[in-house]
Amino acid sequence: MSTFSISGNIVDVLHKTIFPGTVTIADGRIHSIQHQQGKCYKQYILPGFIDAHVHIESSMLVPSEFARLATVHGTVATVSDPHEIANVLGIAGVLFMLANAAQTPFKIAFGAPSCVPTTQFETVGATLTAEEIRQLFQQHRIAYLSEVMNFPGVLAEDTEVMAKIELANQLGYPIDGHAPALSGVAVQKYAAANITTEHECSTLEEALTKIAAGMKILIREGSAAKNYLALHSLIDSHPDKCMFCSDDKHPDDLVRGHINELVRRSVALGHDVMKVLQIACVNPVRHYNLNVGLLQVGDAGDLIVVNNLVEFAMQSTYCQGVLVAKAGQALLPSVQVAPINNFAAQPKQIADFRLPAKGVTVRVIEVWDGQLLTTEQHLPAHIHNGEVTADLEHDILKIAVVNRYQDVAPAIALIKNFRLQRGAIASSVAHDSHNIVAVGTTDGEICLAVNAIMQAQGGIAVAEGNTVQLLPLPVAGLMSVADGYTVAKQYAELDAWAKHLGSTLSAPFMTLAFMALLVIPDLKLSDQGLFSSKDFQFVSLWVN
Repeated sequence: MSTFSISGNIVDVLHKTIFPGTVTIADGRIHSIQHQQGKCYKQYILPGFIDAHVHIESSMLVPSEFARLATVHGTVATVSDPHEIANVLGIAGVLFMLANAAQTPFKIAFGAPSCVPTTQFETVGATLTAEEIRQLFQQHRIAYLSEVMNFPGVLAEDTEVMAKIELANQLGYPIDGHAPALSGVAVQKYAAANITTEHECSTLEEALTKIAAGMKILIREGSAAKNYLALHSLIDSHPDKCMFCSDDKHPDDLVRGHINELVRRSVALGHDVMKVLQIACVNPVRHYNLNVGLLQVGDAGDLIVVNNLVEFAMQSTYCQGVLVAKAGQALLPSVQVAPINNFAAQPKQIADFRLPAKGVTVRVIEVWDGQLLTTEQHLPAHIHNGEVTADLEHDILKIAVVNRYQDVAPAIALIKNFRLQRGAIASSVAHDSHNIVAVGTTDGEICLAVNAIMQAQGGIAVAEGNTVQLLPLPVAGLMSVADGYTVAKQYAELDAWAKHLGSTLSAPFMTLAFMALLVIPDLKLSDQGLFSSKDFQFVSLWVN
């Protein structure tokens, strides 16, 4: 039996006390906690941080590699929805994530994806039925039913959607929500299905409405969606009803920080440190029934050591009593990965991205930095030789979604606020079906970026003129097999190039990845056409 001790100021979040003492860990669990009155320590020992909702695939890293980077920042566990890989590979994708995660002491509570596909208005690589979800619950290490994004299906009491919800309720598993901007009677009906969380709140009013309906709010600060500023007052007003999450975190952001950033930021804003730590450490364990230690005798040795309760500079991180990170260095070993994938489409021709003019006014997707929500604009089409082209003067570019599972023509539309002045960017990370999505200034550069991803069977790409640069993502077209820090560096280079081409978005690739997510209002593009998420139906590109 391996036994060791750590001394410092012990932060008992459950009992809201701080005292000098020594924690003894034996065989991965806390054997004893000894009070040492009169001792003076310069370091603090506290439970590790938990990301209460994250799609690990969005980090472009496999779970074991995500763990290497996250533990450096004091994260000891995540609640993770694997519906990205499930949309590509079905239950085989979920099992891949489980198998890889099992090779690290970092704790990942995976959910059973409830919406694969997310809607019937897009082409996916696989489906997950209620019976397959039952199999995941009963035969594998699944902790909850993942976000129910098909909120119209809940409100309409769709048979397949309700069967999955009823299954989770019968088996006693928590159910995650996803219902952006839902209000009034609709929220009450949605929550009444025992859907207990929401991570899509973008205003305080929306969050309070959903809390009143019985839901808990996940305060989200990710690479694209940043809702912390709108919601942080909940920390003091409703500390028992909140958790912190990132939802989607690109690799360069994960290198810089994780939940620790929200903890530090909250304390700096004057929020009570015990309430902040309750949200960051305790609430996810209680809500999801996680097997994660909370610094009590008998608990697993999942804890962190920091310099103080203001800066939260991470000195060491322990998962199950294993030292996994120290002084900013990842100590977990990388795990060898055999990629799995699903890519059937063939390279495209420049002509495939042409858009014949059929009117004078078009619907345009308008994006907003830091938000997943978009708005719909009706603007004059920029027409040249009978075709619609990019209008750089008014920042209207072409957007394309290319089906990667079938060899069919791309869907083409128009988008505003990417602000590219030249070139194109593309990605096979395109929530949630993960077809290829591209935005660009010319058909040729869009085609070049898309074909680079086709040939690599997954990745993100930037094209300028005849030059293209690619970050390969051979695992389901979503994740790399490389070292996380290497992936972060490569991603940062592509991100910088996209901004060099003119994009003013803080995370252009992350924003791009959500332009095909039909369940977030208002206007999005699937491989089958332009879609109004507000009306939940296809709409014409042409207004007149």
